[in-house]
This record gives sequence, C-alpha cells and structure tokens, in this order.
Amino acid sequence: MSFFWIIAVALIIAMVLIGRTTIGFAAQKPEHYADSGPAFDLATHLNGAILCEGVIYGPLGRVASRFVAQMQGNWSSDSGTLDEHFTYSTGNTQSRQWRLVLGENGRFTATADDVIGIAEGIVSGASVRMTYRIRLSEEAGGHVLSVTDWLYLTENGTIINRSQMRKFGIKVAELVATMRPNPSEQQSVRAAE
Repeated sequence: MSFFWIIAVALIIAMVLIGRTTIGFAAQKPEHYADSGPAFDLATHLNGAILCEGVIYGPLGRVASRFVAQMQGNWSSDSGTLDEHFTYSTGNTQSRQWRLVLGENGRFTATADDVIGIAEGIVSGASVRMTYRIRLSEEAGGHVLSVTDWLYLTENGTIINRSQMRKFGIKVAELVATMRPNPSEQQSVRAAE
C-alpha cells in the first residue's frame, strides 16, 4: 500500500512541476509578447516623473500592503537611473535607485543597493521581464528573495507591473502595480511653459 502512496505523491509533484513550466506566471516567455501592442522603450517609457500605485499580496493571496511611489527616470545614451520613493499604507517609506544599462537585442542589466548581483532584463514587444535577487530590509526580516518582474505597456502608455517573489522556489509574495506619467508633475511643467 505504501508503494502506491509514493507513486501518487511522485505523480502529484511531477504534475505541479510540469504545470509550473507550462501554465501561469512562471511559464511566460519574452517571445510570447514579441509582436504584441506598442513597442516598450525603456528610455522613453521609464523617463521623467512616474506615479506608481500598487498592492502586495502575501503568501496566502491576501493583500498584505498597499503603496504609492513617486519615480523619476533619467537617461543619457544607453544608461539611465530610475529613482523610486515608496510610501506604504503603514506609513513606512523606502527608496531605491535602479541603475540601468541597455545592451543588444533588447537585453539590459540593472543594479540597486538592495539587489544582490546584477538584474538581467529583456524587452520584447510591449513587455519587459527582469529577474534578480533582492535582500529585504531588516524590518521586513532581511530575507533574500528571487524576483521576476514583468512590465506590460498598454496602448495609452500606462505600464502594468506584476512581480512574484520566491524563497526556495515557493511564492511568498506578489506585487501588482500601475505606472504612468505623474499627472501632478505634468501639470507643473505645463504651468511653467
């Protein structure tokens, strides 16, 4: 009887592993979006003042946190920075500066102080995928998580960001956010003109 349990458990594990690579978030590939929508250009769409609003889901799928972020992108030739200033629903704040370098064939790299090593990214059609490892703040436990970010550009210029964070291959958090030109910054520029 125990032999059948071992076989059943092995089949379930195999089905989960196959499903993870063929369906769902982890099964997405940049080539799936190569011919989709408007072309995502990092130096254009992550430039200037950007307003970001989002939620973070915990491991049980419930909203664990909400945030608003003010971002500022600046580019010079093939390199740029994206300064992010987050305010969470708890009142906590966080800042990060991404340093991005464009490569060939849609590829790019990025670094930030809380990122371990170098983030690897690729632009494909209306999407961007970036993978990296991040060390959470001590307040958040200091854990190191593997992150996959997907950015999807919509026809009106809004970017939808969906990210999953994993520890030992198990999803521990998911982020969903919108990014768009900051309307208050645009009004300030128009008023100055």
